[in-house]
Amino acid sequence: MARHAFLGVLLSILWVGQGQADCDRDHVHLHGAWGQAEFSVEIAQTIPERALGLMNRDALPRGAGMLFVFEDEAPRAFWMKNTRIPLDILYFDGTGRLVSVSKEAQPFDLTPLPSSGPAQYVLEINGGLFDRFRMDETTVIEHPVIEKDAQAKVCAE
Repeated sequence: MARHAFLGVLLSILWVGQGQADCDRDHVHLHGAWGQAEFSVEIAQTIPERALGLMNRDALPRGAGMLFVFEDEAPRAFWMKNTRIPLDILYFDGTGRLVSVSKEAQPFDLTPLPSSGPAQYVLEINGGLFDRFRMDETTVIEHPVIEKDAQAKVCAE
């Protein structure tokens, strides 16, 4: 009987821990002087995932996005080839601070949309949300792939 109780407690701890890990991995948290926002995200970390991005999709839920993860900081440029929905493209440095944003990038436009400085992370969300949330240059992104010095994750609270 005690053995079954112990296994139940252990499984509960593992289940809660797994839920927390999913929360952290599947969401980004943005905050700044303007307030905060959370988006569920897909991660594009490999070259094929980054190349495909959000192409060929007819819609993106309002609270969703895609987080592009690069190995290092470098000037980045995105375009909208085969992308059917307008997007806001937010470029972040290696610490998660906003470098620049391309607002309401137009579907199918092949014009490169460069970052204004080196970026390591790029978040694509529905076009117009940057302005709708009144985000600004104080915007910071949090996600487990972004290394920060002992900064508590919003998701863990």
